[in-house]
Amino acid sequence: MVDQHKIETAVRMILEAVGEDPEREGLIDTPRRVAKMYEEMFSGLREDPKTHLQTVFTEDHEELVLVKDITFYSMCEHHLVPFFGKAHIAYLPNEGKVTGLSKLARTVDGIARQPQVQERMTKTLADALEETLGAKGVMVVVSAEHMCMSMRGIKKPGSKTVTTAARGVFKDDPIARQEVLSFI
Repeated sequence: MVDQHKIETAVRMILEAVGEDPEREGLIDTPRRVAKMYEEMFSGLREDPKTHLQTVFTEDHEELVLVKDITFYSMCEHHLVPFFGKAHIAYLPNEGKVTGLSKLARTVDGIARQPQVQERMTKTLADALEETLGAKGVMVVVSAEHMCMSMRGIKKPGSKTVTTAARGVFKDDPIARQEVLSFI
């Protein structure tokens, strides 16, 4: 469970440390709002992303399943500022074992809603799909803009980081891998 009081205290201390008055009208409720936001943004810490993938169906389908442009928001664990973008998930069902399309988006959200780095998020998504669905192949591509690069440090807004994770046939067969990438 999130300790709201502790977050509120920390936010008040940060406001004071940067020279602000946490009792000023515009800031008086900020610690409470930030605590509620953190509870939502970090809700993935309290869930197993694989639980969403437990809902499976057997269909007469062993061709590519691709859900692309799944919007996500996450929090960089190095600076606690957001990164956001799109996740693209492809898998090749094994013995017709498929999951609901919304379950893929819920899995992305569950993994994204924790202090994170994009590389681990991409790997965790691919591993969860491979382990839970037993797919013949899994490919995950994540493209995101990181506020730690856009608004601070190097200050390069609009730059995107792309990470991939390939398993099974999409790792071993360059033609199958290229097919997925061409659809994305």
